Amino acid sequence: MNRNLQIGIALSVLSLTPISASFAGDHKHDNAVDDSVISQQRAALSTNTQGAGFGPQSPRNIDDKKGDNRTHFSLSPASSQMNLCNIHFHKNAEHAGGEFASYAGNGDGKGHNTGYVYSGQLSDSESTPFKEAVCAGKHGGVKVGDTVEFHYVHSSADITPGPTLGACLSDANKNPQLRVEAQVFVVVNDKSALDANKVNKVAKQNGLHQALNIPSNTGKPVQYLGSTTGPSYNEQGSPLQVTWRVRPNVEKLDISSLKSWCEDNTFNEDHAHGVRNLVTNPALLSPISD
Repeated sequence: MNRNLQIGIALSVLSLTPISASFAGDHKHDNAVDDSVISQQRAALSTNTQGAGFGPQSPRNIDDKKGDNRTHFSLSPASSQMNLCNIHFHKNAEHAGGEFASYAGNGDGKGHNTGYVYSGQLSDSESTPFKEAVCAGKHGGVKVGDTVEFHYVHSSADITPGPTLGACLSDANKNPQLRVEAQVFVVVNDKSALDANKVNKVAKQNGLHQALNIPSNTGKPVQYLGSTTGPSYNEQGSPLQVTWRVRPNVEKLDISSLKSWCEDNTFNEDHAHGVRNLVTNPALLSPISD
């Protein structure tokens, strides 16, 4: 398969459970698939990537720096030197570690109701239910107390931000360098919390499209070499090479602002995406350096 076709397929398929004053461990769903299903998916991923030349994969536990995949590619430039091409989000967090280390359970085996959730607690006022549907898709919407992981995707190509990761390519550059800045939020019913419309504001700065307000106070980001994510890669390796920076601390996001953003944004993001199983096979992980 040629490189451009691989990229096209990968981009076409890429594209969180409530918490109140209780701990995130309460999020597990009764209809979750058995552990054996996840084990089978992990085994298939190992088989399908072994000896095939796949580089390091994502998502991963950002607190665990070990990795045996020695496929090396250059770190992408800083996001300030690239174009923001896409913003999308997942429910729950795809990565684990930091303040989102609580497992939500196995979910349906297809990326829904699984992943990782905020490990802390919310106040009673922050946990007040929101009466309107928010970012609803066929697998449900976002509720107060849910954890969401936003991905701010950057490209070295000369592009205009838009829907899907296809916006990260141009006719002149089908193989750009990619960088994802990741931030995890817990959704609260509190208008004094961060506003999704402001956090996700995009404008040109120094001639480049930028996400101007990604939180900068959520701990030292963990940078590593990985791949694109999403549940379509539970049993297959992603061929795309991505530089990741994942912030370890969680910010609070106002649910009414998230509803507003889902109803009107440049990226046509109206619902949360599912999550890929956490990659735990050392052969598919890059070593993280300090």
